[in-house]
Amino acid sequence: MDATLEVLNALNVGLEYDFVDAGLSAYEKTGELLPEATLAAIAQHKVALKSPLTTPVGEGFASINVALRRKFDLYANVRPAISFPNTKSRYSGIDLITVRENTEGAYIGEGQSLSEDGETALLTQKITRKGSERIVRYAFDMARAIGRKKVTIVHKANILKSTSGLFLKVAREVAAQYPDIECNEMIVDNTCMQLVMRPEQFDVIVTTNLFGDIISDLCAGLVGGLGLAPGANIGKDCAIFEAVHGSAPDIAGKGVANPCALLLGAVQMLEHIGQVDAAKRLKQAIVDTMNDKDSLTPDLGGTGSTQTFAQAIIKHIKA
Repeated sequence: MDATLEVLNALNVGLEYDFVDAGLSAYEKTGELLPEATLAAIAQHKVALKSPLTTPVGEGFASINVALRRKFDLYANVRPAISFPNTKSRYSGIDLITVRENTEGAYIGEGQSLSEDGETALLTQKITRKGSERIVRYAFDMARAIGRKKVTIVHKANILKSTSGLFLKVAREVAAQYPDIECNEMIVDNTCMQLVMRPEQFDVIVTTNLFGDIISDLCAGLVGGLGLAPGANIGKDCAIFEAVHGSAPDIAGKGVANPCALLLGAVQMLEHIGQVDAAKRLKQAIVDTMNDKDSLTPDLGGTGSTQTFAQAIIKHIKA
């Protein structure tokens, strides 16, 4: 986060920050993973840039991210996967976006139970017409707004005929209202195979929560890993932007973490608040830095640090 804020300040677009704690750092200070002051600040400002957070094992929320998404009804998870130069990816020219429903489905973990003998576990999966309609509409509106030409609806309605079946039915109804956007349907297991075989066929993918969680990480693997994977969590009244990777306690404090995922999350944030030119400048500076192999972090094959990588990006912003 320190490196990301240095880069954002170099853009000189007048951003101001309110710093709040969440996760393990907040727990150590307040005894809460998500203090009320943190939630109040997000509600007030309506835009947040979130560092990877550590959740204490065996305590508190199963997921702080799930708690934030529920609290602020951040129903749309937007995960771009874009090829950058000089990565360890087997592919080039990837440019796709996964739009994942964020508030319902199996991923939420509702209705979990374990029998007394420990032999049987149950989970309730709930899909609603409202949740399906608004995520699919978000995907098509986004595609139209940014000039994307195709939306792929990903489902498992051949087997999960009630839940995934409802999602697919509603998605078809919404898609019919966007005749200018090409639309196709694909079963989730075939989607994963096709992403590995011919990823260039995809433009925008829209799907349910658990499938989107898996597919978006697969897509990150197509472009070089989670160090290049940002995510936006967007609701009607609030949006939270992040790097999708975890907090990596094994390298914390060593100064070798790749800042690009959080920086690309900041690109999404800048676009969301209308700073489109600044977003383009930041993204281009990242591309230029990677093209030059300038101070890259070890995950990208370089010998640089988080800070030297950030300084190299700043140099390209000011060039």
